Amino acid sequence: MEFNLPVTAAALVAIVAIGTAGLIGMGAMATSTVLMMVTPSMLVFGLIALFLGVKHGEYRATR
Repeated sequence: MEFNLPVTAAALVAIVAIGTAGLIGMGAMATSTVLMMVTPSMLVFGLIALFLGVKHGEYRATR
């Protein structure tokens, strides 16, 4: 499987969607809290982790 931009974006969105659905399904916190605070935080963290992972992979590939 080749990870190009569309595949990577779809994987990130799928992971966040599964996490959001799990939190809403468990009833651990209010749905509005999950959708307005937790989901955007998961997306931002996922993008930061993805960026750092790509940069680390580039570094490892050139050494």
